[in-house]
Amino acid sequence: MSEQLLRYGAGGETNLSWIAVVFVLVASLLILVLPRKYVIIPLFFTAFFLPLGQRIIVIGLHFTMFRIIILVGWLRVILGGLSSNGDSSRFRANAVDKALIFYVFSCVVTFTLLWGDLAAFVDRMGLLYNTFGIYFLLRLLYRDEDDVDRTIRVFAVISAVLAVCMLIEQFTGRNLFSAFGGVPQFTFVREGKLRSQGPFAHPILAGTFGATLLPLFVGLWWQNKKARAAALLGIISATMITITSMSSTPLMGYFAGILALCFWPFREHMRLLRWGVVICLVGLQMVMKAPVWALIGRVDLVGGSSGDHRYQLVNQFIRHFGDWWLLGVKEAEKWGYEMSDLSNQFVEAGVTGGLLTLALFVVIIVYCFKRLGDARVVSRGNPRAERRLWALGAALFSNVAAFFGISYFDQTIVSWYTLVAMIVAATTAALWSPSSAASAPSYLERTVSAFSPAVTRKGSSAPQHCSRLGFERSPR
Repeated sequence: MSEQLLRYGAGGETNLSWIAVVFVLVASLLILVLPRKYVIIPLFFTAFFLPLGQRIIVIGLHFTMFRIIILVGWLRVILGGLSSNGDSSRFRANAVDKALIFYVFSCVVTFTLLWGDLAAFVDRMGLLYNTFGIYFLLRLLYRDEDDVDRTIRVFAVISAVLAVCMLIEQFTGRNLFSAFGGVPQFTFVREGKLRSQGPFAHPILAGTFGATLLPLFVGLWWQNKKARAAALLGIISATMITITSMSSTPLMGYFAGILALCFWPFREHMRLLRWGVVICLVGLQMVMKAPVWALIGRVDLVGGSSGDHRYQLVNQFIRHFGDWWLLGVKEAEKWGYEMSDLSNQFVEAGVTGGLLTLALFVVIIVYCFKRLGDARVVSRGNPRAERRLWALGAALFSNVAAFFGISYFDQTIVSWYTLVAMIVAATTAALWSPSSAASAPSYLERTVSAFSPAVTRKGSSAPQHCSRLGFERSPR
């Protein structure tokens, strides 16, 4: 089995430092004894500060420190669930949860069928463990908007530590996190520029982590005056992480987040703006000599970027649709030079899982945007809630932009599923709150009617409005 697993990246040997062991033991103890709302602190500090190279390997199976700490987190939830005030007592599945479940199972089934190998199934079970482990753990731990804001403050502290370490890496050319093992001691250099990496698997992923957090920090400043010190710390740190990574993809995600935040004054006209973007892209496709996605190749914000590779990856992915649409494709490198480097989250989903897996991944993103839009509608009159939801949407848009330049495969997976869990928690709090349900009919008639005229027909009642947004499942 271990030899078979080598094909799927399960090689290497156990690499475990005493510092990592102590770190995990202390974090595990804190997870078990801290109040529910503070469990995320040791969980995230372990996930983001210990490189994935710190691992125990048994018959080819990787047990990283992150996977171990997830197990401890679930132990805490299970023990708490057995008490009268269990952590899992208020869990209710929603469309995002179901889409994510279908997506992961599609990843497992299609990849296993594609390779026809038990080792491929083992590999995908690792993906299932990571995804379900972190996402549903956070779904059980998050209760309301306060948990969302608390997570952003924790990210501000984590980002501050990472920013300092990555800045030191810029000046010294040495990665401080190499003391843990699992990352190189000396910093990557491209075009004469040091690319700080920190504890992440690649400088692009490190920069993307900081870039996609920026909208959350701006949102915290925007909607919570008491948290402005933490927000400012996060904004500065996220910027520093993005810059020191010296990569175009993080900068693209950084500016995408800022752009999304700047559209706040036009929040009531987003449908018109979305159609405007679609029309512009169609127009460009008609007048450009190259396909419209060739614009990806023009992105080079730091010099020496691989924009042309990103363009060719998308281009060959589209041209070879017949190769991958059913289950994916084993050898994408046959498409051209370095096509096996799947530096695009959407392409990676299609190549490893076929069209169904790609579609389900997109559905997760669409459902997140939809929930944010619905929640903002029912939160009118509550500026703080509206701005929190808008900042979450901007962070989601920032990740989508980054997906065109990298596929997540290290700690950034944690930040991605944390964002999805925060979106679900924040929107659930808005959609299911009694105050939102009571006030919904007064303004839904002015807004929802544009999308569903039947809602405002004569004789419609308040319960009908609430039912359309899910209030019938209110936990009251």
